[in-house]
Amino acid sequence: MSSKKTRAMLKEVTRNIKESVSTLLWGRAAGRCEFSGCNKPLWKSSVTQESINTAQKAHIWSFSEHGPRGNKGIPNKSLNDFNNLLLVCHECHRKIDKKKDGGKYTVELLQKMKVDHEKRIEVVTGVHPKKKSKIVLYWANIGDHTSLLNYADTAEALFPKLYPVDENPIQLGTSDSIVGDQDIEFWTQEDKSIKDKFEQRVRVPHGTGEISHLSLFALAPQPLLILLGTLLTDIPQVEVFQLHREPQGWKWPERARTPAFKVVEPKDMTGTPALVLAMSASISEDRITRVLGEKVATWTVTIPKPNNDFTKSRKQLAKFRSLMRPLLDKIKMVHGQTTTLNIFPATSVSIAAELGRVRMPKADMPWQIYDQVNKRGGFIPAIKIEGQLIVKTTKQGAKE
Repeated sequence: MSSKKTRAMLKEVTRNIKESVSTLLWGRAAGRCEFSGCNKPLWKSSVTQESINTAQKAHIWSFSEHGPRGNKGIPNKSLNDFNNLLLVCHECHRKIDKKKDGGKYTVELLQKMKVDHEKRIEVVTGVHPKKKSKIVLYWANIGDHTSLLNYADTAEALFPKLYPVDENPIQLGTSDSIVGDQDIEFWTQEDKSIKDKFEQRVRVPHGTGEISHLSLFALAPQPLLILLGTLLTDIPQVEVFQLHREPQGWKWPERARTPAFKVVEPKDMTGTPALVLAMSASISEDRITRVLGEKVATWTVTIPKPNNDFTKSRKQLAKFRSLMRPLLDKIKMVHGQTTTLNIFPATSVSIAAELGRVRMPKADMPWQIYDQVNKRGGFIPAIKIEGQLIVKTTKQGAKE
């Protein structure tokens, strides 16, 4: 074979990938590793977060006939084509090329990874702006347990109805609090903390148009969830999520039986008004009278068999909201608008937040919300809600 012909063949199988192919590969992969389950951003250092190109272009059919997976029967000119390349990080590149024959990382498997990743990117980036939602995370100590939430555990629950605006959720929780709900100062601290953070991180950005839709994920004592719900009253585009035990996770089950809500009105309406939410557990009358005295008018919202995993659908939350608004109006008519309504919740986190959302700050009675604290011997007064300051923000960011 002549040296001229040899040079021509080497030129034909060069490893140089055309700029147009490289650009297409980056765009279709959205600059992320295409290996299934990795999805690592390839435009920055994972350690320093500095901007740097960490991407590698892996061949599905090997560039060399003796390389991983080989290339028997594949034209040389096709080896550097878009369809034969995966955009991957260094770690995943080493992984798929570790064995000479590719091992478990077959051509078919890598082709499927490429198709699935690029299809997902196309779906997500093609989302209409109205389906984009800003994730809000709120947590507070529950008894002796500290509940921390993160983006990765919650974002998947939005699909396919909604999609996260970005990877930076609004965080309202206090991660370094050393006090718990059995401490007197806990409620004062959390009340102030959540109001301050909500004003700065939610209400002001919403008022300036930076936020149009919110997805709330929360784990906290129920009085604080109700308080948070009242802060969300004037932000209509909110979806509240629920952490499920079976199946475990935040995603709403596709199919689930949801128990019907039942309202039990007091036989004698002349006593101190109390609203009991007996859904995750039953609440006996003596636990209420121990706090409020013997003369109590107890309004109860319950389900046939109270349990701690009863909230299973968005429709269930909507039914609860439609039930509570007229019920709150009726309680107000019976007891008077200036009378304090004592609330004893034993319900789910999403229902607690939704109760706060249906509150009308200028029309409803003052609320005294109680929390069950075993170390304090039962229900204790936790949060008092007497009104709500509605802060309107102009597009320039000035408060009115």
